Amino acid sequence: MKELFEHYASIVIFLHILSAVIWVGGMIAIRFAVHPSLQSIDDPQIKLGKTLQIVGRLFHIVLPFIFVSLITALIMIIGAGFSGGLVHLKEAIWTIMTLNFVYMYIKRYKAVKLFDKGDLAASKKAVALLPTVLLPINIVLGLIAIFSGVVLRGF
Repeated sequence: MKELFEHYASIVIFLHILSAVIWVGGMIAIRFAVHPSLQSIDDPQIKLGKTLQIVGRLFHIVLPFIFVSLITALIMIIGAGFSGGLVHLKEAIWTIMTLNFVYMYIKRYKAVKLFDKGDLAASKKAVALLPTVLLPINIVLGLIAIFSGVVLRGF
């Protein structure tokens, strides 16, 4: 991996940053632009249906970038010889974010199944924590990880 990083460092770093931008930026856009706009829809079934659809699209866009982020992080850690507390902090943050993403993905999947069965109340309850707790947690953690990456790269 050291040779891979030596020959393709710019591409590896670009892909890593792009992955973070798409993942964290997508969450910010959904939470602070799309979610408030959806609240103006009066029909609860349409509102919930559109919310599930939009979140699903985001999740499917983000999923490959989570893997790209992991792979490029490993290449940089091994290839550039990164070590120490800041690297471990970033690893911990991205791990927590990934686990949180998986949890949100499963909650949304269950909500879609309930929605398709016509159980709007249970569907809404299944995803209630996404915009208010889970997504904001990942946004804050993602911003901390991005800042840590800038600091780490500066050394």
